[in-house]
Amino acid sequence: MNLPSNRQQPAVAAGHEVSAESLAKAESYIEAEEGASHKLRGVLAVLVTVLAVGMSVFHLYTAYSIVPTQTLRPLHVAMVLVLTFMMFPVAARYRHRIMLWDWLAVLLSIAVVWYLIQGGDDFTDRNTMPEAWDIFFGIALIALILEAMRRTNGWVMPVVTLAFIAYALMGPMLPAPWTHKGYEVGRLVGVLYMTLEGIYGTAVDVSSSLIILFTIFGAFLQYSGAGKFYIDFSFAAMGGKPTGAGRTVVLASFLLGGPSGSGVATTVTLGAVAYPMLAKVGYERNAAGGLLSAGGLGAIISPPVLGAAAFLIAEFLKISYLDVLLMAIIPTGLFYLALFLMVEIDARKYAMSRGSFDAVDTLWNLTRKFWFHFLSLVSIVVFMMMGFSPVMSVFWSTIVSGLTSLLRSDTALLPYSLFGRSDGTPWLDRFWNSGFMKAMENGSIGVLNVGATCAGAGIIVGVVTLTGLGLKFSGIVIDYADGSLFLTALYTALVVWIVGLAVPVTASYIICAVIAAPALTKLGVPEYAAHMFIFYYAVLSEVSPPTALSPFAAAAITGGDPYKTTLQCWKYTLPAFLVPFMFVLDPSGQGLLLMGSTKGLALADPWSIATVTATAAVGIAALAVGFQGWAWVKTTLFERVIFIVAGFALVYPGTLADVVGFGGVLIGVASQIWRSRMAPPPGA
Repeated sequence: MNLPSNRQQPAVAAGHEVSAESLAKAESYIEAEEGASHKLRGVLAVLVTVLAVGMSVFHLYTAYSIVPTQTLRPLHVAMVLVLTFMMFPVAARYRHRIMLWDWLAVLLSIAVVWYLIQGGDDFTDRNTMPEAWDIFFGIALIALILEAMRRTNGWVMPVVTLAFIAYALMGPMLPAPWTHKGYEVGRLVGVLYMTLEGIYGTAVDVSSSLIILFTIFGAFLQYSGAGKFYIDFSFAAMGGKPTGAGRTVVLASFLLGGPSGSGVATTVTLGAVAYPMLAKVGYERNAAGGLLSAGGLGAIISPPVLGAAAFLIAEFLKISYLDVLLMAIIPTGLFYLALFLMVEIDARKYAMSRGSFDAVDTLWNLTRKFWFHFLSLVSIVVFMMMGFSPVMSVFWSTIVSGLTSLLRSDTALLPYSLFGRSDGTPWLDRFWNSGFMKAMENGSIGVLNVGATCAGAGIIVGVVTLTGLGLKFSGIVIDYADGSLFLTALYTALVVWIVGLAVPVTASYIICAVIAAPALTKLGVPEYAAHMFIFYYAVLSEVSPPTALSPFAAAAITGGDPYKTTLQCWKYTLPAFLVPFMFVLDPSGQGLLLMGSTKGLALADPWSIATVTATAAVGIAALAVGFQGWAWVKTTLFERVIFIVAGFALVYPGTLADVVGFGGVLIGVASQIWRSRMAPPPGA
């Protein structure tokens, strides 16, 4: 995703402007997450555009028409590989040109899938005893996927994938308890290439049927100016007062997160226009960067799009995507509650009484002119509630976005001049340069890094399934935890976090869903709660060194220290990320997911939902005060400790813990109120 064009940027107060150098550095972090792509010209640029638009057209067609799974998934992988090798260089010094080896990789990608499809049922039936050419093309596909992941995501994911392949091949040589009988190359290729249990498994299924449709939908919103509107709307809604600066960032990040689904892209897009405002009202560089990256992190957990991993949750659990959205509502609300509390404390902590900023327009005028951008987002949920599948819901929402963009000339994906008089520019040129063509092109290009990751994750899932590593790993974790659910959840969170240090969110979730989730379910945690727990901790990879891309991108914009910015981001987000423990440690905590049954997806009763949500909210507030060291006035060491202890107690389910938690909050609040009355507030 590229930074928005100038016409998409809202006006901001002068001073502390973000330099072009800072933006370029920040965009490099987007490239680190999504790959550093070519900027081609001439015939090659036309060819890539045609292929990318064709890929979008094909997937929109498959959303409305039935294409056999055995055909759709391989074709999707082939398209991802072809465009990846044409768009991403083998090394930085070869950028902006396609080399001979790139063309060879393109041809081999096509050959691998052609060989599979023309083989028909006979090809699939011999997966336990593959022929020589089967093994050749299977190894070739694995090598192509590893290289595609390297080009789009860096070295870590290919190395992790190779480690799993080595585990499958070297089973008898491993020490106990990791030993297994081992598998030959032919057997491994048979599973990974010749069945729907490996590369063409669940992850690629979701990528080919859902993720790409949502990236196309997001591109339609971007090129119709929805991103600009969401930022402008947030500026206007929160007013020009200094205390509204942080609130503006929180609201804008939530709205931008819907169409973006990318933490780094949201951080950079918002930071480019919001940092001058934050600096003017008194945020120091690292705190501003921490808030921007924390808001960007919310893009991955914000309905209606969430991140790519959310689609995988639905597929792994065999539930509707609407169920995943419902489960995400309260945790997302608690995440943004934590951010709002943090920025309210910031206003006191940094004595923000100076400066102001002006919105680009009034709230009423913005809503009157661009109300249809909200319709595009809401339509996804509306279609799903009407009984449409997620695939058909996003398909029709994309159509709605395209049609409603035509309500205004400055948002129209197809310019009005296309249908009437023009300045003499040929019709084809006007169409070629329209927002519609750019959206269709970027919709496919935006899925390349995720598509390559999903194909690589398919290799890992195939190995785990073939070797039984998931059950073995869960048994080891439970043994270390001595059967304790709390310790098992803690160890699982640590495993997910460590895996997330090295790989993107999507890959982190997939890996841990197959190796770590069984440890929780064995101890009675419902599958949906276990998977949501893993999802939220996989999201932490966005703000965890050495791959803390969102805070690093924010630091590039603000000029702050990357690691100090990361610590600030942790401070802003940690209260909300302790909440997932509530819905795995006690059945009552599943009310946070709007679920109350351990035997399937059943809505909890309203009272249960209300009480557990209120408890979580108070716990988050206590942790926010404790981590910030400020409430009405600066906390004493005693107050800070008691707020943190109370917050942790309220996150841990149980009557005794709740009594301790609420009691601690009351003591801390009483102490703060008494001290605030004894001394004037800072800056008075």
